[in-house]
Amino acid sequence: MLLTAIRNTAFALLALVITQTSALSFTLEVSGKIKNITDAENKTYVFTDKELFAMPVHSITTTTSWTPRVKFDGVLLADILAKVGAEGTMMTLYALNDYYIDVPISDVAKYNMILAYKMGGEMLKVRDFGPLFLIYPRDAGGAELNSPLYNSRFIWQINRIVIK
Repeated sequence: MLLTAIRNTAFALLALVITQTSALSFTLEVSGKIKNITDAENKTYVFTDKELFAMPVHSITTTTSWTPRVKFDGVLLADILAKVGAEGTMMTLYALNDYYIDVPISDVAKYNMILAYKMGGEMLKVRDFGPLFLIYPRDAGGAELNSPLYNSRFIWQINRIVIK
Protein backbone atom coordinates (compact mmCIF):
# COMPACT_ATOMS: atom_id res chain seq x y z
CA MET A 1 0.00 0.00 0.00
CA LEU A 2 2.75 2.47 0.96
CA LEU A 3 4.82 1.42 -2.03
CA THR A 4 1.87 2.07 -4.36
CA ALA A 5 1.34 5.53 -2.85
CA ILE A 6 5.02 6.39 -3.26
CA ARG A 7 5.03 5.15 -6.86
CA ASN A 8 1.88 7.14 -7.72
CA THR A 9 3.32 10.27 -6.12
CA ALA A 10 6.55 9.85 -8.10
CA PHE A 11 4.61 9.51 -11.37
CA ALA A 12 2.52 12.55 -10.53
CA LEU A 13 5.64 14.64 -9.81
CA LEU A 14 7.27 13.46 -13.03
CA ALA A 15 4.17 14.40 -15.02
CA LEU A 16 4.13 17.83 -13.36
CA VAL A 17 7.80 18.44 -14.22
CA ILE A 18 7.27 17.40 -17.84
CA THR A 19 4.15 19.55 -18.17
CA GLN A 20 5.77 22.62 -16.60
CA THR A 21 8.90 22.30 -18.71
CA SER A 22 6.97 22.14 -21.97
CA ALA A 23 4.63 24.93 -20.85
CA LEU A 24 7.63 27.29 -20.68
CA SER A 25 8.96 26.52 -24.18
CA PHE A 26 8.61 29.14 -26.86
CA THR A 27 10.04 30.22 -30.19
CA LEU A 28 10.87 33.55 -31.81
CA GLU A 29 10.40 33.76 -35.57
CA VAL A 30 12.31 36.41 -37.55
CA SER A 31 11.52 37.05 -41.22
CA GLY A 32 11.69 39.73 -43.88
CA LYS A 33 14.98 41.28 -45.02
CA ILE A 34 17.32 38.72 -43.47
CA LYS A 35 20.30 36.83 -44.95
CA ASN A 36 20.29 33.80 -42.64
CA ILE A 37 17.39 31.36 -42.30
CA THR A 38 16.68 28.11 -40.49
CA ASP A 39 13.38 27.39 -42.25
CA ALA A 40 13.92 27.55 -46.02
CA GLU A 41 10.28 26.85 -46.86
CA ASN A 42 9.02 29.87 -44.88
CA LYS A 43 12.18 31.98 -45.34
CA THR A 44 12.44 32.57 -41.60
CA TYR A 45 14.95 32.19 -38.82
CA VAL A 46 13.32 30.41 -35.90
CA PHE A 47 15.00 30.71 -32.50
CA THR A 48 14.07 28.12 -29.91
CA ASP A 49 14.00 29.15 -26.28
CA LYS A 50 17.11 27.01 -25.73
CA GLU A 51 18.97 28.89 -28.47
CA LEU A 52 18.00 32.25 -26.93
CA PHE A 53 19.04 31.07 -23.45
CA ALA A 54 22.45 30.02 -24.86
CA MET A 55 23.15 33.54 -26.14
CA PRO A 56 24.93 36.07 -23.90
CA VAL A 57 22.62 37.36 -21.16
CA HIS A 58 22.25 41.10 -20.70
CA SER A 59 20.37 42.98 -18.02
CA ILE A 60 18.52 46.27 -17.77
CA THR A 61 17.18 47.54 -14.46
CA THR A 62 14.39 49.99 -15.12
CA THR A 63 10.75 50.87 -14.58
CA THR A 64 8.09 50.49 -17.23
CA SER A 65 4.58 51.91 -17.31
CA TRP A 66 3.42 48.49 -16.06
CA THR A 67 6.16 47.50 -13.60
CA PRO A 68 8.12 49.03 -10.73
CA ARG A 69 11.90 49.33 -11.03
CA VAL A 70 13.07 45.76 -11.59
CA LYS A 71 15.92 43.88 -13.24
CA PHE A 72 15.11 42.36 -16.65
CA ASP A 73 17.37 39.69 -18.17
CA GLY A 74 17.45 38.62 -21.78
CA VAL A 75 19.26 38.77 -25.07
CA LEU A 76 20.37 41.92 -26.85
CA LEU A 77 18.14 42.66 -29.80
CA ALA A 78 21.37 43.57 -31.63
CA ASP A 79 22.61 39.98 -31.18
CA ILE A 80 19.40 38.59 -32.68
CA LEU A 81 19.57 40.97 -35.65
CA ALA A 82 23.23 40.07 -36.23
CA LYS A 83 22.50 36.33 -36.08
CA VAL A 84 19.76 36.59 -38.73
CA GLY A 85 21.73 39.03 -40.89
CA ALA A 86 19.07 41.75 -40.74
CA GLU A 87 19.35 44.26 -43.59
CA GLY A 88 16.40 46.62 -43.05
CA THR A 89 15.82 49.96 -41.40
CA MET A 90 12.57 49.12 -39.60
CA MET A 91 11.24 46.11 -37.73
CA THR A 92 7.74 45.13 -36.75
CA LEU A 93 7.44 43.21 -33.49
CA TYR A 94 4.34 41.06 -33.06
CA ALA A 95 2.73 39.77 -29.89
CA LEU A 96 0.92 36.49 -29.44
CA ASN A 97 -2.42 38.29 -29.90
CA ASP A 98 -1.20 39.86 -33.21
CA TYR A 99 -0.74 43.30 -31.63
CA TYR A 100 2.29 44.89 -33.31
CA ILE A 101 4.51 47.93 -33.19
CA ASP A 102 7.05 49.32 -35.65
CA VAL A 103 10.48 50.10 -34.23
CA PRO A 104 13.34 51.72 -36.16
CA ILE A 105 16.41 49.50 -36.25
CA SER A 106 18.44 52.62 -35.38
CA ASP A 107 16.99 52.31 -31.84
CA VAL A 108 18.98 49.09 -31.40
CA ALA A 109 22.39 50.80 -31.61
CA LYS A 110 21.17 53.88 -29.77
CA TYR A 111 19.57 52.14 -26.76
CA ASN A 112 20.87 48.52 -26.59
CA MET A 113 17.38 47.14 -25.91
CA ILE A 114 16.90 43.56 -24.82
CA LEU A 115 14.27 40.95 -25.42
CA ALA A 116 13.75 40.01 -21.80
CA TYR A 117 12.70 36.52 -20.76
CA LYS A 118 13.21 37.12 -17.03
CA MET A 119 11.93 39.81 -14.69
CA GLY A 120 13.16 39.98 -11.11
CA GLY A 121 14.97 36.65 -11.62
CA GLU A 122 11.79 34.81 -12.65
CA MET A 123 10.96 33.52 -16.11
CA LEU A 124 8.28 35.59 -17.80
CA LYS A 125 5.01 33.74 -18.26
CA VAL A 126 2.43 34.65 -20.90
CA ARG A 127 0.17 36.15 -18.24
CA ASP A 128 3.10 38.27 -17.01
CA PHE A 129 4.54 39.82 -20.20
CA GLY A 130 6.15 36.62 -21.56
CA PRO A 131 7.57 34.90 -23.32
CA LEU A 132 9.56 37.96 -24.48
CA PHE A 133 9.26 41.62 -23.48
CA LEU A 134 11.06 44.42 -25.37
CA ILE A 135 12.88 46.49 -22.75
CA TYR A 136 14.49 49.88 -23.29
CA PRO A 137 16.73 51.39 -20.56
CA ARG A 138 13.90 53.80 -19.74
CA ASP A 139 15.25 55.12 -16.43
CA ALA A 140 18.69 55.85 -17.92
CA GLY A 141 17.32 57.34 -21.16
CA GLY A 142 15.98 60.64 -19.92
CA ALA A 143 12.76 62.30 -21.04
CA GLU A 144 12.87 60.79 -24.54
CA LEU A 145 12.42 57.21 -23.29
CA ASN A 146 9.66 58.33 -20.92
CA SER A 147 7.57 59.70 -23.78
CA PRO A 148 4.32 58.19 -25.13
CA LEU A 149 6.18 57.17 -28.31
CA TYR A 150 8.69 55.01 -26.45
CA ASN A 151 6.13 53.75 -23.94
CA SER A 152 4.24 52.32 -26.93
CA ARG A 153 7.35 50.38 -27.97
CA PHE A 154 7.49 48.35 -24.75
CA ILE A 155 5.72 45.42 -26.40
CA TRP A 156 5.35 42.11 -24.57
CA GLN A 157 4.33 38.55 -25.46
CA ILE A 158 6.63 38.84 -28.50
CA ASN A 159 6.75 35.81 -30.77
CA ARG A 160 7.63 37.28 -34.17
CA ILE A 161 9.76 40.02 -35.76
CA VAL A 162 9.60 41.14 -39.40
CA ILE A 163 12.56 43.12 -40.75
CA LYS A 164 11.63 45.76 -43.34
